[in-house]
This record gives sequence, structure tokens and C-alpha cells, in this order.
Amino acid sequence: MSHILIVGAGDYIGSAVARRFAQGGYRVSVGRRNGEKLEPLTSEITAAGGQAHGYSVDARDEDSINATMAACEAIEPLDIVLFNVGGNVLFPIRETTSQVFRKVWEMACFGGFQTGRAAAEVMVPRGKGCIFFTGATASMRGSSGFSAFASAKAGLRNLAQSMARELGPQGIHVAHLVIDAGVDTDWIREFMAQRGRILESDDLVNPASVAEAYWGLANQTPDAWTFEMDLRPDRETW
Repeated sequence: MSHILIVGAGDYIGSAVARRFAQGGYRVSVGRRNGEKLEPLTSEITAAGGQAHGYSVDARDEDSINATMAACEAIEPLDIVLFNVGGNVLFPIRETTSQVFRKVWEMACFGGFQTGRAAAEVMVPRGKGCIFFTGATASMRGSSGFSAFASAKAGLRNLAQSMARELGPQGIHVAHLVIDAGVDTDWIREFMAQRGRILESDDLVNPASVAEAYWGLANQTPDAWTFEMDLRPDRETW
């Protein structure tokens, strides 16, 4: 059985990816800082006949991510590791404290480094595997009020690109998925409503569609690997 670890398995994209890969026959390991919140997801997958394991993990902490990776490997070697931690916050530059900037960078960039490095440690000796990173519009350009988030996501993108160039010849598929739109979550809907915009479902990216994109990336052959894929609704301006 193939095995995927999702670091940053929140209620939307992370959970959707877990469900999609479980449906595809994968053993699914999911991790988030408050691991007890994963119980409904792992129970759902198990009840449907799949294999799921939940972990409390903080990607910012080296010992935590290494311990989670080791626990997963002890069950079954990992084929895919997805770093899906967010960190999207709105702070005007004069209100962006050093603490806020550092925390967002640690979550969205440094955590990606630690996760990607730990995944490479176990995959490179085997000469195969996939390491995926979830990006955002902020990976490509910085919007007003998002200096912390944009810098972290841009750093994550360049980390992924460096890893792809280094690890590709060693059999490791590294890919970065740019979600250039809002994802259909309660947080996004509330955020936009506060700004006077009521969103329709067609304005947003369905988490299940993101999961399907990751499924496609995971099934590419080495002669035609994608490094970067961007997703947006057809009505999104770009």
C-alpha cells in the first residue's frame, strides 16, 4: 500500500487531500498542531475501509517533524509528503510586529524547509518519492497588507524550486501548487463578507478540486513531471 503524509491537515484542503488519496488506495497519515482535531477525519476514512493515522505535529519544531516522519516510516515507507501549512494573515506594514512576521515565516516557510528536508532524508536513499508544497497567490506577488504572508510564501516557492532542481535527478518529484484564488472555507467567506463582498461558490476553489490536482501530480511519470501548477476559478482575474 502506498503511503502519504499530509503536514497541515486542516479542515479543508488537507482533509480533502486525505479523502482523495484514501479513495485511491493510499494509507493516509495526517498531522496538525492540535492532533485531537483529526479524529473525525481519521474515523471517517477508517469507516470507509481506508487506513488513516493522526499525529500532533508542529512543523516549526525539528524534533516534532522528525518524530512524526519516523512514526510514519515505521508503519510503512512514505511515498508522498505534502506540506500544506498556511499562515495567511492581514497586517498593514506598520502593524506587523516582529513577532507576527517571525511566526508567519516559521509556519509557512521554515516549517516547509523542515518538512521537505525530513522527507528527503527518507526518500533519497530509496531513489523515489514525491514532496509537494501548497502555495498561494502570495507565492508570486505581494499584496497590500500581506507582507509577512507574501514573504513566507515566496520563500517557500524558492525552497521548493531549489529542492526540485537538486532532488529531481535523484528520483524525487518536488512540486509546488499555486492556488491563485480564495479557497472555499468559512474563514475566506467571513473575511470577504467583512469587506462587503458576498461570494458565490463559483468564485472560490473547491478543496476537492485541489485534492484532485494533487492526485494528478502524484501520478505523473518521470518523463513529464510538473514542478509548478497554478489553479484558479474561470472567473478569477489574473
